[in-house]
Amino acid sequence: MTTRPTRRDFLAAGGRALAALAAGDAVLEKLGSFGATRATGLPGATGSLAHAHGPAPAPWFRISLAQWSLHRTIRAGELDHLDFVRVARQEFGIEAVEYVNTFFKDKAKDAAYLAEMNRRADGEGVYQHLIMCDGEGRLGAPDEAERKKAVENHYKWVDAAKTLDCAMIRVNAASEGTWEEQAKLAADGLRRLCEYGDQVGIDIVVENHGGLSSNAAWLAQVMRLVDHPRCGTLPDFGNFRISETETYDKYRGVQELMPFAKAVSAKSHDFDEEGNETDKDYRRLMRIVLEAGYRGWVGIEYEGRRLPEREGIRLTKQLLERVRDELAPV
Repeated sequence: MTTRPTRRDFLAAGGRALAALAAGDAVLEKLGSFGATRATGLPGATGSLAHAHGPAPAPWFRISLAQWSLHRTIRAGELDHLDFVRVARQEFGIEAVEYVNTFFKDKAKDAAYLAEMNRRADGEGVYQHLIMCDGEGRLGAPDEAERKKAVENHYKWVDAAKTLDCAMIRVNAASEGTWEEQAKLAADGLRRLCEYGDQVGIDIVVENHGGLSSNAAWLAQVMRLVDHPRCGTLPDFGNFRISETETYDKYRGVQELMPFAKAVSAKSHDFDEEGNETDKDYRRLMRIVLEAGYRGWVGIEYEGRRLPEREGIRLTKQLLERVRDELAPV
C-alpha cells in the first residue's frame, strides 16, 4: 500500500529546497521550490510550505483532478464519491484530487465516512488537495445575520478539510450592492472564515465563479481588503462570465488573480484535432501562471459536453503535460 506524504515530510523537503536556494542553486532558483512561497522571487503567491504536499519537488507544476470533471457520471449514479480517488489514480495516473462538497453534502461531520475517504486515498497514494464548497450561503451577504450564518456554515468544511489533510477549501464571494459595497461585504465574510481557518491550519481560496467574482479586478481588490495570509484565489481559466452581456478577458483575468493564487483550475470544454483547447490558449495561460512564480497544483476541470467526461479529462491532461514540457527550461 502506498502511504500519502505527510505535512512533516514536505516541511522537511521545503526546508532543504530553501537551503539549496540560499546556497545559490541556480536550477532551483529558476524552477522554484514546489509548493514553496515564490521561490523564484517573481510576483505571485503559491501557498505556504506547510501546504506543499506530494513527493519531491516537481518541474513547473503538477496535475490534480477536480471532481467536477465527472459530475455527470456521479450524478447519474455511475460513480460513487468514494471511488473517485481510485478512478483518478488508476484510470488517469493522477495523484491529487479536488473534491466538490455537494457530492458528499451530508458527510462533512461523519467521522466514519471521512475516515473511509482517508483509507481509500491512502490505499491509492492520492493526496486530497482541497474541497470546493457551494450551497452554504453568501459570504458577502448584506444582512449581518445572513453573512454570519454563511461563514459558520463553512466551518464544518474547514474541519472536514483538516480531517482529510487538505490544504484549503474553495469558497465563493457572492454579494449584492455596488462594486465597493460588495467588495467590503465579501472581504468581511472571508476574513472571518480565514480567522477560523487559522485555528486548524486551512487556507480559504476564492474562485472567479460568476457575478462580480468573475471580474478579476474586483476579486483582486477583495483580496487586498481581506489582507490575510490564509486568503487567496483559485484562478479558473474559463469562469470569466460576469453576466449575460459581459465577459472579462480570461488572459487579463488570470494575470490579475495570480498574485494571490494558492491553486489553479485548468478549465476545458472542447479540443481540436491537434489536441488543443478550442477556446483557450493553454500555452499563453500557463505561461502567465508560471511567470507569476506559481509552482503548485493545476487542477483539470473538464466541463465540455461533446466528448465523454473521461475523454475530456484525458485530453486536458495530455495538453497540460505537453505545455509543461514545451515551457520547461532547457
